[in-house]
Amino acid sequence: QVQLVESGGGLVQAGGSLRLSCAASGRTFGIYYMAWFRQAPGKDREFVVGINWSGSNTYYADFVKGRFTISRDNAKNTVFLEMNSLKPEDTAVYYCAARRYNGMSELDRAYDYWGQGTQVTVSS
Repeated sequence: QVQLVESGGGLVQAGGSLRLSCAASGRTFGIYYMAWFRQAPGKDREFVVGINWSGSNTYYADFVKGRFTISRDNAKNTVFLEMNSLKPEDTAVYYCAARRYNGMSELDRAYDYWGQGTQVTVSS
């Protein structure tokens, strides 16, 4: 089993920044691809960004390109999401996800493990 724990969410004004962290524990040796998803009230969960095991390949949803940056520290089994220029429409619960396959997918059903989520609220 693998456990994912997100942290770093909170309330921020529009234009501000937040840094989310996702710490993995358990049988982490098998984790390859990691991603962030988000779910706003009344909406489906959507893919935000993903990163492969080495960190050499990243894939961003169009709505966060140029504003969000994903990175990972494999020695610490942690993935980070740096969010800048936040907008009210970025308000959502952000989830960390991991899959035992080193390939990108925007589909949430492709991921094997999920964190509990962390709330990000951006005020206008």
